[in-house]
Amino acid sequence: MRRADRLFQIIQILRRSRHPVTAAALAGELEVSKRTVYRDMADLIGQRVPIQGEAGLGYLLEPGFDMPPLMLTPEEIEAVVLGAQLVTRLADPLLASAARDVVAKIASVVPEHLRPFIVEPSVAAKPLDEPPSSNIEMRSLRSAIRQGLKLRLRYRAEAGDVTERTVWPVLLGYAETGSLLIAWCELRGGFRHFRIDRILGAESLDEPYAARRSDLRRRWERWREGERRSATVR
Repeated sequence: MRRADRLFQIIQILRRSRHPVTAAALAGELEVSKRTVYRDMADLIGQRVPIQGEAGLGYLLEPGFDMPPLMLTPEEIEAVVLGAQLVTRLADPLLASAARDVVAKIASVVPEHLRPFIVEPSVAAKPLDEPPSSNIEMRSLRSAIRQGLKLRLRYRAEAGDVTERTVWPVLLGYAETGSLLIAWCELRGGFRHFRIDRILGAESLDEPYAARRSDLRRRWERWREGERRSATVR
């Protein structure tokens, strides 16, 4: 790795971390010695990159630091391209269109020597024989999640029973074969994962749910972790 690329990568590592990153961790990810990391950190600080910390304690990038937004490595470009390919396979035409637009925007502004990594990437997602379909307007579900609004669902269970539920939506989960609406269900008094292909109708209510969106997300994460632990014990 060229030194300039390594310095850029150090900043990227610090950018994605909320906690101090040790020289040992940086050296392990960059596959260099700690001495090289110390030298690189001194150079970055000398160039007025706002890095806090010191050897033995770890390093942290101060909030608000920014770089040119499209200083991308070939691996980052191919990660975006692969991610866009995966998104286009979802039963969500708006997200699929947005993914294609993102790739087109990147292709129009990256330096010429990086364009082949978009046009002819070394990665590709396997196309689906039959893309998943949905009768639900996914944009309305995403909007309810963002605004913290309740949803009223008509849902068909695996046994065929149809119920009406009022739920507090947490997020949409996507997979190759389908997608899920993750929500707190008022009917069941707990978190549930609703298969999108079994939702017969979804109405966004003009009624915020009684929790902060971030708090609801953390509650679901704790519940999910508890479910995983229970499954491991069984």
